[in-house]
Amino acid sequence: MSTLTLCIVILFCIGYFCIAIESVTKINKAAIALLMFVGCWTLFMIDPGAYLAEAIGEMKAAVVSHEIERHLGSTATTLFFLMGAMTIVELVDQNGGFNFVRDTLQTKSKRSLLWRIAFMTFILSAILDNLTTSIVMIMILRKLVDDKRDRIIYAALVVIAANSGGAFSPIGDVTTIMLWNKGVITAAGVIMEIFVPSLVSMVIPAYILSLSLKGDLVVQNNEAAVEQSDGLSPSQRKTIFFLGVGGLIFVPIFKTITHLPPFVGILLVLGVLWTVTEIFYTGIHQEHEDTADNRNTQKRVSKMLSRIDMDTILFFLGILMAVGCLETIGVLTMLGKGLDVAFNGNHYLVTGIIGVLSSIVDNVPLVAGCMGMYPVQAVGDMAVDGIFWQLLAYCAGVGGSMLIIGSAAGVVVMGLEKITFGWYMKKITWIAFVGYICGILIYWVERQLFF
Repeated sequence: MSTLTLCIVILFCIGYFCIAIESVTKINKAAIALLMFVGCWTLFMIDPGAYLAEAIGEMKAAVVSHEIERHLGSTATTLFFLMGAMTIVELVDQNGGFNFVRDTLQTKSKRSLLWRIAFMTFILSAILDNLTTSIVMIMILRKLVDDKRDRIIYAALVVIAANSGGAFSPIGDVTTIMLWNKGVITAAGVIMEIFVPSLVSMVIPAYILSLSLKGDLVVQNNEAAVEQSDGLSPSQRKTIFFLGVGGLIFVPIFKTITHLPPFVGILLVLGVLWTVTEIFYTGIHQEHEDTADNRNTQKRVSKMLSRIDMDTILFFLGILMAVGCLETIGVLTMLGKGLDVAFNGNHYLVTGIIGVLSSIVDNVPLVAGCMGMYPVQAVGDMAVDGIFWQLLAYCAGVGGSMLIIGSAAGVVVMGLEKITFGWYMKKITWIAFVGYICGILIYWVERQLFF
């Protein structure tokens, strides 16, 4: 490893450590992530020719700019998807769309609510995706649980259940989508063989967390606020709900039909929903022009966009671009090869370690590095639906639950509920790890007995 590479890795590690102790330093994690991004790429610029053969002479700046823009394009797809999904869910929520979902989940028992939240999150994340599902469930939790201490326990379970549910579905997580599109796993294969391990990785942490919840919930009655008159008819509220939630379900279908990135589908849904709500509220304003108040204005998309959590967006930008630099200098690929050699080709151990690493750095470049490093074979562990590829789908997805910033779902929940890195690591990391290991053991048993 060259001195320059070592400097970039050290800078990344220092930045990551500062993010981990945010609750101590009181410095916003987004600020640190942006400094990591700029610092890593500035060091890279000292000698880009060491990593990019074409970066020589006068072409150096152009080549490096192209490389940064390539990573920025990949990062932007995540950011636009995130912004679109957050706005859609907020719009549906503000217009009372999740009322009946809340009523379905509502129960007095804290433990009963935990299990209902766990299974609904697990199922929804396989149909939608873990990111969107996490946003929806946090919005519902805010209506059900007033106690902050209880709610962050439920929120932590949402992260675990969302990542576990996304791991067994070909459209439930970015990494499984990548593996599915590459052709190394099939939809039927990953659902059939990874479903039970994923379920176990959710159920065991849910059981452990349920032990810390006792008694009944104290829930304030928010019905009056929900039903506050804003001029919308019940049919208009239902239209907004079905357009929002149905649109989110339509996104993977849109991707399958058009082969366009998922963020294009989410922007399509946002555009349709935006247009429909503008028509609704414009009609209300014309009918009640004399008594129009500020409530309708606050529920329009243009106002909701101004309330997007930019801290989370900028944190995503910084951390993903910094990881992109590590990918460009070859550190991730080097790490993967080192694991393969160190564990003598034992793919249970290799993918298990990759899963742990996915909780530290973004799982997308890790999986991308593995796909480029290991060729698909006709038979054996590396064949289509082989042990390596299926375990990679499971480990990269579920492993992200071990740290709050190890997955897109975790980062979003962290931003929405203001969960600190330290609290999650102290209270939840070991629980998620137990579920993760149990899932791998279940997969091993399946392979020995059935497949």
